[in-house]
Amino acid sequence: MSKTEQSKADLSLSKLLEKYQDETPKKIKLIDAYMFCILLTGVIQFAYCCLVGTFPFNAFLSGFISTVASFVLAASYRIQINKKNSELFSNISAERSFADFIFAHVILHLVVVNFIG
Repeated sequence: MSKTEQSKADLSLSKLLEKYQDETPKKIKLIDAYMFCILLTGVIQFAYCCLVGTFPFNAFLSGFISTVASFVLAASYRIQINKKNSELFSNISAERSFADFIFAHVILHLVVVNFIG
């Protein structure tokens, strides 16, 4: 990569981060941090599986499915509470979205614990 391409990439990234910091509400940033933590957990689990093996396969599979499903549920919750999507979800309150998120997580983790055996 040439120096001008690198500086353009740096400029674009800095503008993106600045706009994210200025325009994103704290609730959304908190959900983004949660999603990043889930993503790291999934990457670590997959790397462990590749390096060490999958001896307790049910444990690996349930843990990885849990991280993927938790990420999807968090993304759905993030979309529902974002003010820019208020027209799409006008009939769903923020409290209802959170209750759905928690209820789905409880069901998800009951299934995951049951799958582990």
